[in-house]
Amino acid sequence: MLTRLWHNIRKELRWLSPGLGVKRWILLILSGTTLLAVGFALFVLDIYRTAPDTWWLPIVSAASLRFLARPLRVLIFGGIGLALIVWGIWGLNRALLIPFIKPGKNIIDTVSAFRRRERGPKIVAIGGGTGLSTLLRGLKSQTSNLTAIVTVADDGGSSGELRKNIGILPPGDIRNCLAALSNDEELLTQIFQYRFAAGAGLNGHTLGNLFITALTDITGSFEEAVAESGRVLATQGRVLPATLHDVKLVADIELSDEQREIQVKGESKIPQTTGRVKRVWLEPNNPLAFPPAIQAILSADLILVGPGSLYTSILPNLLVPDLAEALQKSRSLKFYICNVATQPGETDAYSCLDHLTTINKHMGGDLFDLIICNTNNDPPLPENIKWLTPEEELEQQIAVYAADLVDVSTPWRHDPAKLAHAVMELFYERTGPLIYKENY
Repeated sequence: MLTRLWHNIRKELRWLSPGLGVKRWILLILSGTTLLAVGFALFVLDIYRTAPDTWWLPIVSAASLRFLARPLRVLIFGGIGLALIVWGIWGLNRALLIPFIKPGKNIIDTVSAFRRRERGPKIVAIGGGTGLSTLLRGLKSQTSNLTAIVTVADDGGSSGELRKNIGILPPGDIRNCLAALSNDEELLTQIFQYRFAAGAGLNGHTLGNLFITALTDITGSFEEAVAESGRVLATQGRVLPATLHDVKLVADIELSDEQREIQVKGESKIPQTTGRVKRVWLEPNNPLAFPPAIQAILSADLILVGPGSLYTSILPNLLVPDLAEALQKSRSLKFYICNVATQPGETDAYSCLDHLTTINKHMGGDLFDLIICNTNNDPPLPENIKWLTPEEELEQQIAVYAADLVDVSTPWRHDPAKLAHAVMELFYERTGPLIYKENY
């Protein structure tokens, strides 16, 4: 017992080690506390009548202040003491927090923003690809209670190579979401997203994909590798795979020139096949969902589906039976975020209503409370891409929120800040005044 107590004391005394920059502030607080105590003593006890003048010499000679009225002496000792305590606490907090504050950032603003995000609503975003990472990049400034549920059906590019040669689940979409949620996207995230040249002997792999692959081998599990990658990037939230099963996306596609249907296997091959996608499914068709993903859905305040590739990013998540059931049973608000433009080879000539109808068809019924659409179709688009704007028939079937959500630099994609602002406004509008809205 004594050994353990001494060990704990020695551990706490390490705060007094040289170089930490806290001893001066501790001493200042102690000095202020002493002066405040003297002021309190002058106010409560009649110690001047019994104590010699020299009793107070270690602090300040009280005899030298006898010509002042007692209330003024109390104010001098107590006021200086209180000021020193406040100054010491401020300095101590700054000394402890400064290693974690970005250069040029204010401590109060940083702590305030952290607490605001900490009290933010629990939001689950479901999808994959660029669309989901765009959404997360905007939402991370509003709440830290973010969970991204990401498809693992990708079989193209670097992810496909790693999946084929090493047997790991595809890390590409998960890597993009981790980067989007990173607390610092400046350098570390750029390194994480760095793609080697195809001729460098690494087949065009990204460093992040290789990093997650290495961590999978070290930790022994893909989900733990993703969690550790999130800690390295200091993410504002977490990223979860929809399932840990090795699933493949399969589609029935009606060929436009031959008036017949063919079956296409592989997520990367579906957009490359000319024709209209009739339906998609997973093989094996009954994969178990990742349990934390189900828990996140059932405990969420708000569930967001999209934006993203309809057939190859969004539906692969919703086709996991346990996730689909959890979505149906969840009592939280559910918003569908429609893409701002069509996707060549996948949703050519689709409308906003076509997107919604396709999801409801695969889910076996209505799922969403509201659909979010873009109305700004002014920026020019490539010839093979068309704007998606809400039509009158859509508004007859579901509540529609329409606004300018376009990123002017890449107009076929959402602007992260605009989209996040719209989502949060709609959420608060429907949930009423909540505690964590006070600083929104």
